[in-house]
Amino acid sequence: MAKVISTLFISADGVAEIDPDWHFPYFDENMGRAVTEDYDAADVLLIGRETYDSFAGAWPDREAAGGEDAGFAKQLGDVRKVVVSRQSLEFAWRNSELITGDLLGAVTALKADASVKGILIPGSISVVQQLLAAGLVDELRLLVHPVAARKGRRLFDEGDTAYHLRVLATEAFPTGVLRVIYAPGEAPGKAGYDDVKDQVPAGN
Repeated sequence: MAKVISTLFISADGVAEIDPDWHFPYFDENMGRAVTEDYDAADVLLIGRETYDSFAGAWPDREAAGGEDAGFAKQLGDVRKVVVSRQSLEFAWRNSELITGDLLGAVTALKADASVKGILIPGSISVVQQLLAAGLVDELRLLVHPVAARKGRRLFDEGDTAYHLRVLATEAFPTGVLRVIYAPGEAPGKAGYDDVKDQVPAGN
């Protein structure tokens, strides 16, 4: 089964709708390396319409310009891009296609496709939220910036069920950015909870 990996830039207070003013001051070679590792792990990009429009409006021109990021731009152009949209779209960027059927069914089919090694979701908050709720996200890779954005859309929306996560890896960058890789987890057992609870002073 192919893994579904979500990769997001996120603020310390949980905002995943990035603002260049708080994001770009922290982008350095370490973050660039982490982003490259995420993209190298997948041969399919699953992206929402807004993310696609943003990517398609910038990366083809950067590839054509032949600058220092032309190699990464070519990688994005060459990879298969599956776009989530309720509207019928015509694509000018190569290797782009509209998702077939409903989101959950399409992602389940992609995961089961033996020709797919990995599915990466860059940004695309609403897509990630739906797949998290359905239990279809295998890894959540967050680059946590040391800033409280205080406004913007958050990754974790309100709901009745908590998401318990298991830490697979962490890394601290000199800028203060934390790279945290999570997988779905389970709540600690009740016995462990009772042991901790008994150590908490009364009134706390």
